[in-house]
Amino acid sequence: MSLQTTAVVFEQPGHLALSQVGLTSPGDADCVVDIEWSGISTGTERLLWTGTMPEFPGMGYPRVPGYESVGRVVSGGEASGLAAGERVFVPGSRGFSEVRGLFGGAAARVVAPAERLIPIGESLGEDGVLLALAATAHHALAVSGRLVLPELIVGHGVLGRLIARLVLALDGPAPTVWETNPARRVANTGYAVVDPSEDPRCDYRVICDVSGAHGILDSLIGRLARRGSVVLAGFYEQPVAFAFPPAFMREARLQVAAEWQPEDLQRVMSLLRSEDLSLDGLITHRASPTRAADAYRTAFEDADCLKMILDWRSCQ
Repeated sequence: MSLQTTAVVFEQPGHLALSQVGLTSPGDADCVVDIEWSGISTGTERLLWTGTMPEFPGMGYPRVPGYESVGRVVSGGEASGLAAGERVFVPGSRGFSEVRGLFGGAAARVVAPAERLIPIGESLGEDGVLLALAATAHHALAVSGRLVLPELIVGHGVLGRLIARLVLALDGPAPTVWETNPARRVANTGYAVVDPSEDPRCDYRVICDVSGAHGILDSLIGRLARRGSVVLAGFYEQPVAFAFPPAFMREARLQVAAEWQPEDLQRVMSLLRSEDLSLDGLITHRASPTRAADAYRTAFEDADCLKMILDWRSCQ
């Protein structure tokens, strides 16, 4: 078995290569997985691409990006509990010998601890790359320790759509979604998608913002009911600030939703199995890893691209 693989490597901000990189030797609790598809994140990976990601342990370049991958187990150690041929969701890998792998899912083959791999069966196929986003969406609803369903969602990209779908799957009232891009104000979603200027309502009890726009809080606080909450579920590159008096008058509450937890993914998997939640129609663009540079530019710059995935099956 080769200890080399083909991977997308961010050599430095703004510079990408498709390179041969070394894999670490798998241990008894590890699995070797051949990746079928990997998703491109327009949040975290955009920050890595631009070099604006805040410093976290393990950050730096060169690195393999990606934490939204689906693949098949090639082999598993004696303590892995997984068998060859199983399809799994791979939330990234650190198993590279020459490059950083804090994320590490955008590669033809990875080595990862079996405890991080989620068996997903055959039915999801490429849509399985959306599981991390779906779990992130669920975490935004449960950040207070209990489910709190938003009445207003700001942003109708993939994350905003998943939050709206989850609200409906959990039997909540249909939310309103704000979207400034007319191309993303699609119909037949089961909920209203409107331009913010067309929404007169100022009594929302829970607003979930996935826009990542650092200057948006004042407008959202102005739409809250008394003691209403704003959940910040995007990632904000610049300091987030707001005027205190309107927040004071409403006794506004602010919450920050961070990384999804195992229980979020378990709940999402349950909703998918019951068919109360669907991931259909969210992947809009696909590319070969040989076109990775173009694929990342499209994912980051094309507003018509909801979700770009790389198809690694030709690289096995």
